[in-house]
Amino acid sequence: MAKKIVVINGSPRKGGNTQRMIDAFSKKAEGNGTEVVVFNAATSNVGGCHACETCFKSGKACTYDDDFNDIAPDIMDADGIVFACPTYWYSFPGQIKNVIDKLYSFCVAEKDIAGKKCALICCCEEDELDVMDGLSKPFDRIAALLKWDVVGKVLIPGVLEVGAIDKTDGCEQAAVLAEKF
Repeated sequence: MAKKIVVINGSPRKGGNTQRMIDAFSKKAEGNGTEVVVFNAATSNVGGCHACETCFKSGKACTYDDDFNDIAPDIMDADGIVFACPTYWYSFPGQIKNVIDKLYSFCVAEKDIAGKKCALICCCEEDELDVMDGLSKPFDRIAALLKWDVVGKVLIPGVLEVGAIDKTDGCEQAAVLAEKF
């Protein structure tokens, strides 16, 4: 079992379907003695990457001081990373995408974050599972580039209204996913 997992939440909806799956995941992980740090990218101030390649030269992950600098040390120390979000226009929401883009800072600064376990928790309003391919496939590529081990994905279609996730097994799947860390 991992000692520390960072969950990056890309949903702006409080108490929504993504949050409910995060809560189920966190409860199970914490019950197994794992520290879970949830970073809400949707309510944080994380700007896009400026491609200045001055990462970590200021002593922080990003020279442009925003909330990514708050979560970067946790990402560095974590045994596992989970991206959790709804599907927006067949892709990652912009808020979480900024965090993903700033992971580049670890590559530029040659900070070794390889070997972490990672997972994806995602839902969408449409009923077809392939609607989430725009998240699932890039997630796999991100994991490969960073040399992270994908331990699983929870992809739940057909949920839009707050609480719709409760009519699926999404929260149960998220709790089972926590066991894979």
